[in-house]
Amino acid sequence: MAKLTFVGGIHPFDGKDMSKDKPIKEVLPKGDLVYPLSQHIGAPATPIVAKGDHVLTGQKIAEASGFVSAPIYATVSGTVKAIEPRRVVTGDNVMSIVVENDGLYGEVLYSGVDSLEELSREQIINRVKEAGVVGMGGAGFPTFIKLSPKEPEKIEYIIANCAECEPYLTSDYRRILEEPEKLVEGMKIMLHLFPNAQGILAVEDNKPDCIELLKKLTKEDACISVKALKTKYPQGAERQIIYATTGRSINSTMLPADAGCIVDNVDTIVAIYHAVMLGKPLMYRIVTVTGDAIADPRNFIVRIGTNYHELVEEAGGFKEPPVKIVSGGPMMGFGIFDLDVPTTKTASALLCMTQDDVSRMEPSACINCGKCVEVCPGRVVPRRLADYAEHYNEEAFLAENGMECCECGCCSFVCPAKRPLTQTIKSMRKMQLAKRKKK
Repeated sequence: MAKLTFVGGIHPFDGKDMSKDKPIKEVLPKGDLVYPLSQHIGAPATPIVAKGDHVLTGQKIAEASGFVSAPIYATVSGTVKAIEPRRVVTGDNVMSIVVENDGLYGEVLYSGVDSLEELSREQIINRVKEAGVVGMGGAGFPTFIKLSPKEPEKIEYIIANCAECEPYLTSDYRRILEEPEKLVEGMKIMLHLFPNAQGILAVEDNKPDCIELLKKLTKEDACISVKALKTKYPQGAERQIIYATTGRSINSTMLPADAGCIVDNVDTIVAIYHAVMLGKPLMYRIVTVTGDAIADPRNFIVRIGTNYHELVEEAGGFKEPPVKIVSGGPMMGFGIFDLDVPTTKTASALLCMTQDDVSRMEPSACINCGKCVEVCPGRVVPRRLADYAEHYNEEAFLAENGMECCECGCCSFVCPAKRPLTQTIKSMRKMQLAKRKKK
């Protein structure tokens, strides 16, 4: 096995050249801002404003409604126009706070600190909690919970997921190039919470400029190392990056903390820095708007709640009508049918393509070639799992370790019969997870 990687995986066309060399551009929203109350795993946030209230940028407008939940903050100043269901990228109607932007961007005062020594461990975690920081790589898990394991002394590695293995996405790449100090300072905050831990900045080796820059910034810090990972999808998946950097393995029943690890995305770690040192809540994120249908693909610093239509306009609009629009990347993102939806804390990218290769595929019978098994990072047999899922054979699905699938899409990508293996397995996993939740 190659050094600093995992068994399996694929090498799809990465499409990163479209946007990676352009600096991040800030977007000032023009229309209403929509804040879905469910932008995270767990209970929806509870509104603490009412229709007609005036709000400022950085003002809390919804508070966490349970232990696994996160507050939401206004990202512009203006008037609360409504609290009503609005459509989100998944197609669901989610209760949301709608704020009419007054264009003034009046802002609250933030309470920053000069040194970490001013804060206790509990105060640091509480600042992350109150800021509404969640996993911004897509999961949306409240970050303060990750920073509060039962046995913090057993955490040995803090891993910054800088791999960005998903094709077309370049937001983490641009963040590292333009604001590497914030990433490093965020890592130092996390290491301050776990004195027995080592920090790892894990970067795929197709980003040599990022590797060089981070090594330069951390050369005097013995607690932080930069590790170059083999460029391969899904190198940035949680289980795979833990194995590649530490040699430790986890399965679907375990958390990274069970292996002595905490893993966070680049944007999440920067948000931790903003929350702890500057006292700023999570209000912004970087979104990659790209694809061959976009006139000027690039990355934008976006105020959460901004409409996707406005991002497309900022990217020069469509040079050709898109046939397929994906929220996220082509491997793990999902198709959307309407751009009139808001960006959220977990919105990483908008991919607009002039062709839809997947819809043109005609699935045929499995030829038992074994390619899906070769590339599967979960070391399961996707062909069998898909058969069990199609026939609702739950017992066999579980016996064949179906829950170990990470839904990365590698099996569907290589299947010569063009079978939608990942989608079929995903439907059964979703059913099993729902049953577990009920229990």
